[in-house]
Amino acid sequence: MARSTPAARAAYPHHHPTPTRWADNDVYGHVNNVTYYAYFDTAVNAYLASRGALDVQGGGVIGLVVETGCVFFAPAAFPETLSVGVRVAHLGRSSVRYELAVFREGEDTACAQGHFVHVYVDRETRRPTGLPAAFRAALEELRVG
Repeated sequence: MARSTPAARAAYPHHHPTPTRWADNDVYGHVNNVTYYAYFDTAVNAYLASRGALDVQGGGVIGLVVETGCVFFAPAAFPETLSVGVRVAHLGRSSVRYELAVFREGEDTACAQGHFVHVYVDRETRRPTGLPAAFRAALEELRVG
């Protein structure tokens, strides 16, 4: 399997500032690998909430992660402010493939990049449901390719 190359900052239409926390570092002195997934999740959900698409407490539609992956190129550590780039690679009826990349301040290439797939389901039945208009509009702004 060929190793991917780091993406450029300009390849992502939205960037979410993400300061590292003391607790993000592991015993090896860099941000622990699992923490990147929290950065990804926060960047996507903060974007959706800022566009009025996501109502965490009362919305009828919730996103469930069904697939995820991450490739690491260079370390990040506390104290740094990172930027998480967000784009949508696939927008289906009830699913979305998000592609994300983490950039260190002042750097144009990603130190990590990954993806996750959300399937949006009805909050009560947990069955897949079509994306509401507000979700679809917000996600279209991030769509690439």
